[in-house]
Amino acid sequence: MARKVVSTSGAPAAIGTYSQAVRAGDTVWLSGQIGLDPASGRLAEGIDAQVARVFDNLAAVAAAAGGSLDDAVRLTIYLTDLAHFAQVNEAMAKRFAQPYPARATVQVAGLPKGALVEVGAVLVLADGANRNG
Repeated sequence: MARKVVSTSGAPAAIGTYSQAVRAGDTVWLSGQIGLDPASGRLAEGIDAQVARVFDNLAAVAAAAGGSLDDAVRLTIYLTDLAHFAQVNEAMAKRFAQPYPARATVQVAGLPKGALVEVGAVLVLADGANRNG
C-alpha cells in the first residue's frame, strides 16, 4: 500500500524527522501537535489556549488529508500534569460528537518547546475513494 505524506501551512511545520501526517489507504496517522501557532511559531499561553490551538492544528492537518476531526477513531493525549485532564475533556466536548474517538491519556515529564499538552490522532476516512489524496 502506498503511503502519502500530508502537510499543510495551517499547522506548524514538523520540528524533527517526521511528517505532519501520513496517509495509507483510508487511514491517516496524524503526528502529535502542540499548541504552536503556525503563523508566529509561538506557543500559546496557558493550558486552555494550548488545548484549543492543538485541536485547531489537528483539524488543519485532518483537512489537508481530506478529512476532519469527525473522522478521528483514536487520540493519544500527553499532558505534563494530569490536573489538566478536565480542560482537555471540556475542549473535546466542543470539538467532537458521539461516538467519541477512543483515546489514551498519559502524563509525561516534558514536551517539546515546553508545551503543556500534545495530541496525536488516527483518522479513518470512510469514503476515502472520494476524498483528496
